[in-house]
Amino acid sequence: MLTALCGLLAACSSASIDDYSGTRPSFDLQTYFNGPVTAQGMFQDRSGKVLRRFSVQMNGSWQGDRGVLDEHFIYDDGEKQRRVWTLQKLPDGRYRGTASDVVGQASGRTEGFALFWDYTLRLDGKVYEVRFDDWMYQLDEHTVLNRSVMSKWGVRLGEVTLMFRKGAQP
Repeated sequence: MLTALCGLLAACSSASIDDYSGTRPSFDLQTYFNGPVTAQGMFQDRSGKVLRRFSVQMNGSWQGDRGVLDEHFIYDDGEKQRRVWTLQKLPDGRYRGTASDVVGQASGRTEGFALFWDYTLRLDGKVYEVRFDDWMYQLDEHTVLNRSVMSKWGVRLGEVTLMFRKGAQP
């Protein structure tokens, strides 16, 4: 009985970026998000219903430990949006970033093939502020999968799923 309870509790705990230590390939933001990258994604509400689909054209450039990631979104209803991230790799291997619709600073850390990135985003022209917990996983040199949980006041609102593609198709 105690073993089953411990297993259940372990299954309910959150993943930690340290869980991915030593995994391959090693996710290097400065390499992956340098040059053009495309992505396709969707937003699902907390019931799992897909509410929006979108594509993203990105271009990243780095000078030393500072980078810019220019994102252009096109949604399935024709809406267009742009976000420009200013990124910085810190001496301890962590990252921080800012964008015009991000409250304060985003912070992140890579370990093995994973990146955990969290931030608060203003939606609908500063009307709503929601938290994003992003998990990105580099599967190979061309592909990164991203799963983001969006919440407000600790309540899960939905998820964003993206597939990033860099360079030529394998």
